[in-house]
Formats: sequence, C-alpha cells, structure tokens
Amino acid sequence: MKKPPWLKKRLPPFQDLQKVRSILNGTDLHTVCEEARCPNLGECFSRGTATFLILGRVCTRNCGFCAVEHGIPATTDETEPEKVAQAVQKMGLHYVVITSVTRDDLPEGGAYLFSKAIQAIRALDSNIKIEVLIPDFQGDPFSLGIVLKECPDVLNHNIETVARLYLVVRPQAAYQRSLDLLRRSKEDHPHIPTKSGFMLGLGETQEEILELLRDLREVRCDFLTIGQYLQPRQDCLPIVRFITPDEFEDYKKIGIEMGFKAVASSPFVRSSFHASQMFETTTIQ
Repeated sequence: MKKPPWLKKRLPPFQDLQKVRSILNGTDLHTVCEEARCPNLGECFSRGTATFLILGRVCTRNCGFCAVEHGIPATTDETEPEKVAQAVQKMGLHYVVITSVTRDDLPEGGAYLFSKAIQAIRALDSNIKIEVLIPDFQGDPFSLGIVLKECPDVLNHNIETVARLYLVVRPQAAYQRSLDLLRRSKEDHPHIPTKSGFMLGLGETQEEILELLRDLREVRCDFLTIGQYLQPRQDCLPIVRFITPDEFEDYKKIGIEMGFKAVASSPFVRSSFHASQMFETTTIQ
C-alpha cells in the first residue's frame, strides 16, 4: 500500500545520529529502535535518546507484526545492566526506557536482568527516572514481582492489538494474560503508574478498539499510546488500512474521557516515543 502524505518523515543528517550509535557500539548494546526498525529512530537518535533492548537481540516468540529476530537466543549477558548504566551516563539521560526481547527459555523470563538494570542506573544517579517495557513473563506473578520490587517509575506492557486478532498478530501471547499483568501490577504496587499501547491498521473495528480501551481502563491502566502499524519487513503482516490523523485524535479524546491520565495517539506514536514528556506532564499536574 502506498503511504499517505502524513506518514512521510524527513531523515535527520547522518552526523546527528552518530553520537548515539558510537556509544551503543562501544558498549555492545542493542536498541529496540534498530532491531524493530522503528520509524522514529532518526528523530530519537538525533535527540540523543534510545530505548535499550536487553536479554540479547533474539526473541523466543514470532509475532506477526515484529521485525525483531526470532529463534533460539544465546546465553544472557550478565554484564548488560552495567553496560546500560554506562550508556545512560555517556548519553546524559534523565529518563530511561528499558525493554527486552521475550525470553520464554529462562525460568523467570529475564526479570532478574530488568531488576539489575534498574539497580545499576539508580546506583549511578537515583534521580534518573526509569520506565520498563516488559514482556508478559508467561503470566508468572513471581517474575513480575522481581521487577516491581525495584519500583520502576513506570511499568509498561503493550497489549498490542484487539482480542480477536491475537491468534494472527501475537500467536504465542494471550490477551487476557496481558490484561492480568497490568491488573496485578496495579493491585500489588498501586503507586507505580502502568502504561500500555497498541497498533491500528491491522483490521480491527471501531467497536473492538473501544472494547480494548474499556478493558485497559478496567485494569486501571494510567498511560496509553496508540500508533499506526507499519509493515517492517515483507514477511510481516500486511497493512490493512491507514488510519487518519483525525481518527487518532478522536481516540485520544475518547481515552481521556474514559479516565486515562495521558494518551499519545497519532500515526508515528510508539510505546517509548516521547515517554519522558508523557511522564513529566502527568506527574507535574
């Protein structure tokens, strides 16, 4: 499908991207920006930010929308948390987003490395805000508890799509499992804001979107991101429809009316895009 004019972005100058790339290369770290072929990579790198991808770069799942490599992952790198902290220091970040591939091969799903990364950054500077974008840990409350024990500033877990499309979009995940994770987080640590996000353009209906919004509010999700699905590779799911900016704005208004504390909804929105602004604007109010 030919992209509409509102989905065209100008790439920043090559030299503007090099500072972040050189830091990442020097610490042998991965970012979801690169691995998932995020359309906002240029903008984020040129602003000196990135979303760190821990637990390696190979995912044990094969979601239909995702460009991250899937297969049998290598052994986890126990030095990753320190490397993330070093990169945070070199980049001068005051707000950090850490995510990971899904590691169903690990007993606790990789939760320990999330906790170690939070500890390493807090040891560097306790004032740095940390958002973790976690997998579902196969619904294991113990694994979730390992992460929540470190009290991240935001607990993010993406629902990704409407319930009906899960078998196609996320065949190894479960819609209710993701909702239960968000519910459990809020029940166990009510002071930690929860966040979720999903894509539009995969064939969902308006009523299904509204149902998804209601389900997220039922589990007291605080922050929400909604963006346009863009096919990252030819072997990924095709785009069914391009959603107009006006439609995105309508869903933002509906979300705010439903009670979300903050909603970012536009074609280029991704779960960690401008994450610090969403957090700071909400906490200041």
